[in-house]
Amino acid sequence: MTDQPWPWPSGAATGIGSLPGTDIGEAQRIVLGELPALPHLPELPARGPGADLIGRTAGLLVELPVELYAARWRIAPRPGRDLRRARDLLERDLDQLAEQAEEYAGPVKIQAAGAFTLGASLELPIGGRLVRDPGALRDLAGSLAEGLRGHVEAVARRLPRASVLLQLDEPSLPAVLAGRVPTESGFGTYRAVEPEVARTLLRRVIEAAGVPTVVHCCAPDVPLELIRTAGAVGVALDLGLVTDLDPLGEAIDAGLGLLAGAAPALPPSAGRAPSSAQVADRVRQLWDRLGFPRRRLAEQVVVTPVCGLAGATPAYARAVLTACRDAGRRLHEE
Repeated sequence: MTDQPWPWPSGAATGIGSLPGTDIGEAQRIVLGELPALPHLPELPARGPGADLIGRTAGLLVELPVELYAARWRIAPRPGRDLRRARDLLERDLDQLAEQAEEYAGPVKIQAAGAFTLGASLELPIGGRLVRDPGALRDLAGSLAEGLRGHVEAVARRLPRASVLLQLDEPSLPAVLAGRVPTESGFGTYRAVEPEVARTLLRRVIEAAGVPTVVHCCAPDVPLELIRTAGAVGVALDLGLVTDLDPLGEAIDAGLGLLAGAAPALPPSAGRAPSSAQVADRVRQLWDRLGFPRRRLAEQVVVTPVCGLAGATPAYARAVLTACRDAGRRLHEE
């Protein structure tokens, strides 16, 4: 285990990103109120194209314009209306964040899709996903790196007393590495990206951002060692998808922080959100199975929902964030 100061306070909790609804002011009030130790910039995909994960991040790309075509994002010959909408939505969100969190002095988390999830989603003008072309994937990573550097700087200007933590959302990373991204016909898959190529491109994006970065992957088979050796300070994952404890234990022991997805993103059949005690128990039980001392838990682990909350009701989403916050405090006080 390496000695390192974590870019979050002990006992912190945060959200993964998305929330229900279309009112960004209300969403930010909820986040700042329920997650005071590590608030995040909420995403509201219900607002439509440009507020979704892919469109929102594609709006950050430098010299790589995008457009909507048949309800899918693709590389465009020039900037147009779809790109302007995505950028306007994000600019409005940042202005609202600056207004509500002007005096905030702690860490704040922002989210963006990573290069491999973008590559598995964005289409080339000639058809096919961008991930099919190694040169295009490299160009995409470079464009994203430059765009994220500017995005981080824009957040830092608006919140001069805060520190920025970046989350790269990479739900498609395991599929990209395993060659499981389907072609448009659905009868084939694209060739796998080699792990060393993926590590190099991920490191390029992380280093360009210039702030501590966590990688979120809500899929099975999260490539923990690749993420750690690319320079990420932490990984965000769904504890319910962890089937092999050894890779996770090795990554944590080597110094990787854990954003532990421990509260369901959708209400269970009973319809009630989990209690803070239930969420804390889930995190604690995993930590004990890994065999690490309890004194490290609250420092190295951040409590989160298992994924974004866009599909939940507003009441449930707020209750889950509250449960995560109070679970983090319970773990800190032990």
